Amino acid sequence: MKIDSSIREVRSHIFAGRLTLPGLLDQYLSRIRERQHLNAFIEVFSEEAASRANVIQEKILAGTAGKLAGLIIGLKDNICFKDHRVAAASRMLDGFVSVYSATVVERLLQEDAIIIGRLNCDEFAMGASNETSFFGPVLNAADTSRVPGGSSGGSAVAVQAGLCQAALGTDTGGSVRQPAAFCGVVGLKPSYGRVSRNGIIAYASSFDQVGPLTHSVEDAALILEVIAGADPADSTSSAREVPAYSSLLEFKGKAKIAYLKEAFESPGLDEGVRSCMESQISRLRELGHTAEACDFPYLDFVVPAYYILTMAEASSNLARYDGVHYGYRSPSAENLESTYKKSRTEGFGEEVKRRIMLGTFVLSAGYYDAYYSKAQKVRRLIRDALFSLLENYDFILLPTAPTPAFGLGEKTDDPIVMYLADIFTVQASLAGLPAISIPAGAHPDGLPVGLQLIGRKFGEQDLLAFANSNF
Repeated sequence: MKIDSSIREVRSHIFAGRLTLPGLLDQYLSRIRERQHLNAFIEVFSEEAASRANVIQEKILAGTAGKLAGLIIGLKDNICFKDHRVAAASRMLDGFVSVYSATVVERLLQEDAIIIGRLNCDEFAMGASNETSFFGPVLNAADTSRVPGGSSGGSAVAVQAGLCQAALGTDTGGSVRQPAAFCGVVGLKPSYGRVSRNGIIAYASSFDQVGPLTHSVEDAALILEVIAGADPADSTSSAREVPAYSSLLEFKGKAKIAYLKEAFESPGLDEGVRSCMESQISRLRELGHTAEACDFPYLDFVVPAYYILTMAEASSNLARYDGVHYGYRSPSAENLESTYKKSRTEGFGEEVKRRIMLGTFVLSAGYYDAYYSKAQKVRRLIRDALFSLLENYDFILLPTAPTPAFGLGEKTDDPIVMYLADIFTVQASLAGLPAISIPAGAHPDGLPVGLQLIGRKFGEQDLLAFANSNF
């Protein structure tokens, strides 16, 4: 069976007797062993997954299985799973065992998905390359000298390399979409509030969203259909009804698409990526859709605003890791003050400490108004500009990332250059809009390129249908 077979295809093979779920699981476990050098998995739940595969196989044959029966999925290492370790790829939480499951995990299990393991990521989801993990960098399966993107790099590579059918990641400013683009898979960031954040180790609470990485839009739609919806444990989750996304994947009519002129004219946009985008725009026009260049005057402000706000929220969220309540405690601590200082100094990596310190700075007396308050105002301007565009257009199109996957170690010495890798993904995050990255062909050097579509707030139904019908 092909590694990119959909959940629907897997179930049809099982019904026809051409495949068994335990047999499929064995194929994935074998690939994981063969491709350990990619470092996508931190831990594999082999025995538990095997036991569950036998049970679900019988449920499929009996016609009593849930929507996700036949799905073998991995979890990013910042998503809690009861009685399993979760570390957010940090020394600070190495060995910590979760006492409850995230809402998204409970919903996957209720619909008979099989969770195969936990996946590597940037530490506390802070990074654009998956090089900040305490467990070492993840390698891009298309070229192991390149990064897979971040922070959900392990999730993207696990799907790309055929180590599982799908994976869950989290997207704060592009952490599902950018690795999806670098690895040539589909990555979806839902609208803020569409999916519960309960049980997700927080980075920036007003941005974080869980999203799937898959081989197909069809599978992304089905997974979103299961994990979305109101949750009493998350007051920011929306009470809006969840459409049957997987049954509504035919886009009817012709779309009106805006592409951001400033993005295509940006000096930082790689020529090969620009060429792929222009080819896709021409193809969409040939299909009868309208695609027009539109002004977006805030492109230079999106990255500074995003990082000021997320670092401030990270400073607050990560204050709980103090060496007292839980997590890493320095063995050389002598009193309460040294416990705080040494535990946090030794437990956090360099990038996490950088963001905590910058976040604390922008929230401090005398600087709050100069930085944090202004960034909030810019966020509102960006949100209003995108909402205004989407009153006249169905979707906004732009590259997912300005370049294809860059080399390992290429940008680690200059944080500003690394942060600019998010320049095309953070708009949707600042505005809380849904966005999807879709494979858009190959760069001249052979690496995958991703095209991003942004939709209206809670407009995942149209976004998924258009992506499924046209790509």
